[in-house]
Amino acid sequence: MLRTGIIAKKVGMTRLFMDDGRQVPVTVLQLDGLQVVDQRTTERDGYTAVQLGAGEAKAKRTTAALRGHFAKASVAPKRKIAEFRVAEENLINVGEEITANHYFEGQFVDIAGTSIGKGFAGAMKRHNFGGLRASHGVSVSHRSHGSTGQCQDPGKVFKGKKMAGHMGAVRVTTQNLQVIRTDADRGLIMVKGSVPGSKGGWVTVKDAVKKATPENVIYPAALRSAAKEAERLAEEAAAAAAAEEEAAREEAARLAAEQEAAALAEAEASIEADKAEDDQAGSVIDEAVEADAPKEDDAPKGEDK
Repeated sequence: MLRTGIIAKKVGMTRLFMDDGRQVPVTVLQLDGLQVVDQRTTERDGYTAVQLGAGEAKAKRTTAALRGHFAKASVAPKRKIAEFRVAEENLINVGEEITANHYFEGQFVDIAGTSIGKGFAGAMKRHNFGGLRASHGVSVSHRSHGSTGQCQDPGKVFKGKKMAGHMGAVRVTTQNLQVIRTDADRGLIMVKGSVPGSKGGWVTVKDAVKKATPENVIYPAALRSAAKEAERLAEEAAAAAAAEEEAAREEAARLAAEQEAAALAEAEASIEADKAEDDQAGSVIDEAVEADAPKEDDAPKGEDK
C-alpha cells in the first residue's frame, strides 16, 4: 500500500562505526517539525494525497494566503511544503506530526533533492568528454567539444546535442539508499552514501520503488501521537533485519563447519582404515610365528617332560 514519504533537511555527512568494526559513510537527515498540513481526497480533488510541511518560517515573511492555509490546519507556518500520493486507507489527520521512526534500520529509500549548482561548465566537466589533442596542430581549443554536426545535409545541429552549458541546480533522485540508523528523539535519519543537494537543503524521502515493500513498515506513518508504538515496531523491524543478516552469517558458518567436519571425518576414516590394515598384518605375522615355534609335546622321547 502506498504510504507517505517525508521532508527532511540535509545536515551533512559523517561516518558510523559498526559493531563488527566496519565504518560506514552516512548522510544525516533531520526532520524539523514535520506535520500534516492538508489532505487531498477523491471526492474533492480527484486523488488521494497528504500535504506535509517542515521547518519554521516567520509569519511576517509568509504570504497572507499561506498564513490562512496554516491557520486552518492549526499548525505554525512552515518553511517547506510537499505533497505525497497515498492510498486512501493511509490518509493522515491534519496536524499530526511524523517522527524519524517512519523508516527503520536496513530499509531502502529513494531520496530526491536539488543538486548543487556548478554554473556554466564545459563539455569535459559536464559530459565527461575527452577533449582535443595536446599537440599536432591543436591550439587554444584543447578542452573544446569539437564538431557538433555533419555537412550541408542536414545542415543543422540536432536538439539535445551534448555541449557546454549550465550544470547542476536540477532535481535529482538517488535510489536504493539504505537507512543505517535512526534517532527519533533528535529527529535524525542516517542514510548510507551521498544525497543530492547542499548542506541545509531540503530533500524528500520515499520508500524505494525498485525494492519490495517490507512487511514491517508502519502504516499509515510513524506518528508522534503513537511514538511508543512506533518505536517498538521500529525496534522489532531492525531486530528482524539484524536477525536475517545474522541467520545468513550463521548459515554460511554452519556450511563451512559441515564441510570442515566432513573433511575431518574422511581423514579420520582413512587413518582408522590404515590402522586396521596394520593391525591385521601384525596379527597374521604373530600367528605365523606361533605356528613355527616348537611345542612341549614335541620334545624327544626318553627325556623328562
